[in-house]
Amino acid sequence: MLFNSYVFLFAFLPLVLAGFAVFKSRKLDRLAALWLLLASCAFYGWWNPAYLLLLLASILVNYAVALLIAAPPSGRPRRHSLLILGVTFNLALIAYFKYFGFLATNLNALAGTSFHFDILLPLAISFFTFQQIAYLVDVAKGQPAERSLPTYALFVVFFPQLIAGPIVRQEEILPQFRSRRWRFDATQVAVGLLIFAIGLSKKVVIADGVAPVANAVFDGAERGIALTLFEAWLGALAYTVQIYFDFSGYSDMAVGLGRMFGIRLPINFDSPYKARSISEFWRRWHMTLSRFLRDYLYVPLGGNRRGETRRHVNLLITMLLGGLWHGAAWTFIVWGGLHGLYLVVNHGWRRYGDGWRIGPWWLRSLLAWLITFLAVVLAWVFFRATSLSGATTMLWAMLGGNGLSLGTGVPGSLIQVDLAVAGVVGGLLIAWLAPNIYQLLPNRLRPLETYADSARRAPPWLRWQPAWHWGIIVGIMLGLGVLGVSDENEFLYFNF
Repeated sequence: MLFNSYVFLFAFLPLVLAGFAVFKSRKLDRLAALWLLLASCAFYGWWNPAYLLLLLASILVNYAVALLIAAPPSGRPRRHSLLILGVTFNLALIAYFKYFGFLATNLNALAGTSFHFDILLPLAISFFTFQQIAYLVDVAKGQPAERSLPTYALFVVFFPQLIAGPIVRQEEILPQFRSRRWRFDATQVAVGLLIFAIGLSKKVVIADGVAPVANAVFDGAERGIALTLFEAWLGALAYTVQIYFDFSGYSDMAVGLGRMFGIRLPINFDSPYKARSISEFWRRWHMTLSRFLRDYLYVPLGGNRRGETRRHVNLLITMLLGGLWHGAAWTFIVWGGLHGLYLVVNHGWRRYGDGWRIGPWWLRSLLAWLITFLAVVLAWVFFRATSLSGATTMLWAMLGGNGLSLGTGVPGSLIQVDLAVAGVVGGLLIAWLAPNIYQLLPNRLRPLETYADSARRAPPWLRWQPAWHWGIIVGIMLGLGVLGVSDENEFLYFNF
């Protein structure tokens, strides 16, 4: 079930919210939590009921392993062995469903064999397995294991964040589910509805609006069409806008839905195209995944504690695996490797080149932002392309290898060049200049963690307050979102 679908907007969400309000108003807290649990299972099972059984089996195994890790006597060797068992189980699920087909394809290419695996990828498997791996590691480090199976299950399947994050930690969410202050609040619903409306309009109006341009150009590259410089850059920037507002829209909608049910989710998206370095970009983009990769992969590998060379190797390994997490394809591996190299260069510059302060601060800042943004755009080409040949075709055209004229090689949406350019430029200006939800609602939307622009608030006239004009604004954004709703336009991160 999609957040941007009619069945979700006009049936599922109103019904679940009404049931939650009734139970909470009568102080039936356990029934309210059980209602959310059942609703979240229905939300997941709507896509494919058979894979709901896989999700529930994963929850049961991880719940049991965590209890065994925390059970006394719990010596370090025993905890370590059980942790390895639990992590292996989770990684085996991902390996089978997500990577067997990729491995078979590459083995066939190398050895001339004909292995074939036609396995349907379960929705959100990367997210709920990573979340449970983090939970097991935290329990092994001494954090308490959740004793209530329904509460633990709700921690995993809570529908606002189940499909594409944020990847939450137990200390962030479980105390909220157990809190006596967890209640239905009309003001929180209003705040959540505003954030949800912002996210829906980002997805439906901006991301889906530029998607045909990106699709036409990248499809043309895959077919070997000789794109011009203009067409290639227009397509690359269109995808840059699409993925930004697609994931930003989802992240806002998840935060808004959580607030409607009185739950604060961690910040996961913080205006990343405003970053002035690659490390800052990763502190702003998919922040909970970056946190997971840092705390549960980069640091255990040794982090920066074993010298510069080992630090750079650890960065490359972390980002290569981060790329592979996004998808079983060489394009994702190259994308992760590029960002790993970017981070190595970034850390090298901070150590050896930061003293070269040539020109005024604003010029240095502008150049740092521009270089970072262009590096991200070039890497997105591999992220979006369906083959390495398609990506190299795009990059060749972006470098001017096929000439500078507009050309007519790419059919479809590029016929409306003016509209395409307006959509891309408008989207980029919003990404670069507009405040995010945490700046729009600084007094109402206190995140669980600090963020890059926490000291910068939107002007007072832009900040939300309970008032009639905000009601009109929310109504307009919801109207625009509903008009553009389509069950075919799923979120890009649903594929990961």
